[in-house]
Amino acid sequence: MPGKNKEFDQFKGSVDYVTSDELRKAVNVSIALGKPLLIRGEPGTGKTRLAHSIAKGLEKKLIVWNIKSTTKAQEGLYVYDTVQRLNDSRFGDKNVSDIKQYIKLGKLGQAFTAPEQVVLLIDEIDKADIEFPNDLLNEIDEMSFYIPETNETITAIHRPITIITSNAEKELPDAFLRRCIFHFIEFPTPQLMEKIVEVHFPNLKSNLLKEAMKSFYGLRQIDDFRKKPSTSELVDWIRVLLASDTPAEVISKELPFAGALLKKEVDYDYFINNYMTRKGDSYFLRRQL
Repeated sequence: MPGKNKEFDQFKGSVDYVTSDELRKAVNVSIALGKPLLIRGEPGTGKTRLAHSIAKGLEKKLIVWNIKSTTKAQEGLYVYDTVQRLNDSRFGDKNVSDIKQYIKLGKLGQAFTAPEQVVLLIDEIDKADIEFPNDLLNEIDEMSFYIPETNETITAIHRPITIITSNAEKELPDAFLRRCIFHFIEFPTPQLMEKIVEVHFPNLKSNLLKEAMKSFYGLRQIDDFRKKPSTSELVDWIRVLLASDTPAEVISKELPFAGALLKKEVDYDYFINNYMTRKGDSYFLRRQL
């Protein structure tokens, strides 16, 4: 089997992505066993960025396959451009009998044929049809696929380090899950979150960080929100606070720019109606978060 070596690259993290010990271990188990790592977690917890961090940390090329509701598994292997061949046969001067020139490898095919091991990100697999994961089972197991148009079998030169993300919008088939290493990214503790924020804002004043963190985790305690603010919203919010030169002491009193944290209108309205009071043109918290 391609890529089944006793020695393997160990992921230790990267300077721009903070990981827990458990996540690093899951990544390295996935690499050692040559199995895809299936990552789940709240939106905004860094599932997609993990693959970028692995590629950067191990100095490997990253190939990204973004999955949509209309994506078919075949597209990840190869596409036979019959339209271009028809056009060339009618208007061009190419030798259209050479079908290979009309075969375009998809993201999985590109990962298989790469001269060096790559990191392959299959992003948001649960957006596709329920049969999509099943249609990839053989290719993931055997690291090869057949192109009938050219009577050619594409076999992986190196087994890619495969990261698959899911937002749990659909249940994935058991047969697919058995072939993966699974890890759920827990929402960061305040201590870990401070390290994450520090990566983005190394010179952030401690009093502003303290007030922002207190308000952020206070918002996450409100169970009536349909979408609680995530790590990405916190980073965006702090960036807005800095750009507006908001004083730290204002944060816990007014929660300025709450729209940067609450992305659903129903959540924003609920928060304004139940936690804020208006004085003139300004809003103030009427109860502590």
